[in-house]
Amino acid sequence: MKSFQELINGDMPVLVDFYADWCSPCRAMEPVIREVAREMSDKVKTIKINVDTNQQAAQAYSVSGIPTLILFQQGKVLWRQSGMLNKSNILYAIGQHVV
Repeated sequence: MKSFQELINGDMPVLVDFYADWCSPCRAMEPVIREVAREMSDKVKTIKINVDTNQQAAQAYSVSGIPTLILFQQGKVLWRQSGMLNKSNILYAIGQHVV
C-alpha cells in the first residue's frame, strides 16, 4: 500500500478529502465524494484522510476547517476548498486542473 506522500507525488491527480467522523458536514459530503470518485476514477484517485487519526497530514497542509478538499498532482496543490460543496462544483474544479 502506498503512503500518502507517494500517492500525492504521483502522476495521477489525487483528490484528498480531509474529514472527521464526528463532523456532520463531512458525513453529508460522503455520498458526493463517492459519486465524484466513481465518475472520475479514470482521471483522479480519491482518498479520505481522517484529521483525528492523521493529524500530521492535516497540519502539513494547514487544514483547519473540515471538510477540506485538496487536489494534488506531483506533490503540488492544484486546488483546495473548505466547506460543503456539491458534485458539480467539485467536478468543475477538477476539470479546471486535470486534462
